Amino acid sequence: MPSNIEIKARVRELEKLRSIAESIATEPGQIFHQEDVFFHTGKGRLKLRIFSDTTGELIHYERPDTCGAKLSRYHIYKTSMPNELRQLLSMSLGETITVKKKREVYTVGQTRIHLDEVDELGTFMELEVVLTPDQALEDGRTIVTELMKKLSIDETDLISGAYADILLARVEEDTESDNANVTVQL
Repeated sequence: MPSNIEIKARVRELEKLRSIAESIATEPGQIFHQEDVFFHTGKGRLKLRIFSDTTGELIHYERPDTCGAKLSRYHIYKTSMPNELRQLLSMSLGETITVKKKREVYTVGQTRIHLDEVDELGTFMELEVVLTPDQALEDGRTIVTELMKKLSIDETDLISGAYADILLARVEEDTESDNANVTVQL
């Protein structure tokens, strides 16, 4: 199963981070607009990443919800019919939440740097060190640590979980707040 060592962090100075990422990238950056639709699942997370009406990826992954460098194991299934696949998965599993974002991707060796502007959440960055099948986990953690230093990412900016988790927590807070403000009239 393919795997990454990865981190996710809040971004305080996007332009500064972008400038550093561009200067250390080994390939030109790319920009994607993504809609990630999350589904109920018994194990890990399952999301359909929609790029367009004819391009998408179904991604199942397992990753601990902890701060710091962590192992993520994943499977990706590419589809040319993401809307039809979404309808099927929605009927059979049910959707939990949808995350929309603009993602800039810079590659540094075997690492992808993501600069994400997430609707309703703000700006974040991710580092994903794509491990080779025989590569030790500690190699990936070392690469993450070195890139965090180069990118001036402080450990206090690291977050756990997925964007979907943060959005779901906000929706639940808003719902509880709305319910607390309801007055019953007799």
